[in-house]
Amino acid sequence: MNTPLPSSGAPDASFSVLGLAPVVPVVVVEDVADAVPLARALVAGGLPAIEVTLRTPAARGAIRAIAAEVPGAVVGAGTVRTPEQVTDAVTAGARFLVSPGCTDALLAAMRASGVPFLPGVATASEVMALLERGVREMKFFPARAAGGTAYLKSLSGPLPQARFCPTGGIGPDTAPEYLALPNVGCVGGSWMLPEDAVAARDWERVERLAREAAALR
Repeated sequence: MNTPLPSSGAPDASFSVLGLAPVVPVVVVEDVADAVPLARALVAGGLPAIEVTLRTPAARGAIRAIAAEVPGAVVGAGTVRTPEQVTDAVTAGARFLVSPGCTDALLAAMRASGVPFLPGVATASEVMALLERGVREMKFFPARAAGGTAYLKSLSGPLPQARFCPTGGIGPDTAPEYLALPNVGCVGGSWMLPEDAVAARDWERVERLAREAAALR
C-alpha cells in the first residue's frame, strides 16, 4: 500500500519516498516551461513522486515551478552531490533528495535538510555503513551495472533492514522483477518520458506511459 501523500509546505521528513508509487520518474528538464505540464502528466498517470535531476541549468527552476504549480506532485531533487546542492534544492521546493553515492559531508547535509533522502549505494559495505548511521532507505545505483536483481536478492539475506529504490538501466520489462523483491520499495526510471514525446510536448503520451508504469505493482 502506498503511503499518504505528504502535505506541501515546510520540509517534512515523516514520509517514505519508497512508499509513494512503484516508480519514481527520473526527469531531466532542459526547458523550465516544460516542467509543469510534464509533472501534471506524470501525476495524472499515477506517479506523484518526481525526481528532477540536477544535471541541467533548468533543474532548480523546474523544481520551483512544480512545487508551486502542481499540488499533487511530490517533487524531489536527484543527482545531488554536494551540501550546497542540498540547500539549493530544498530552498527551491524539493521535498526529497536522491544522490548517486554518499560522502560524510553530503550525508550530514541531507540529514540536516529536514526532508527524506535516498543516498546512493552499490556495495554491501556501503549499505552497512549507512545502516550503522541509522539510514535504512537507499538508492541502489547503477542497478543493472551493479548486479541487478541478483545482487539485491543476495543483500536481502544478511542485510534485511535495508530497502532500496534501484535506478539505472531499468525499463518496463525489468521493473516488475525488481518490484517483486522484498527489499525493493520502488524503482527509478525514465522510460515514461521518451525524448521524442518530451520534445513534441506530447503530454498525453507521457500520461499514458506513466499510467502503465503505475500499474506495474
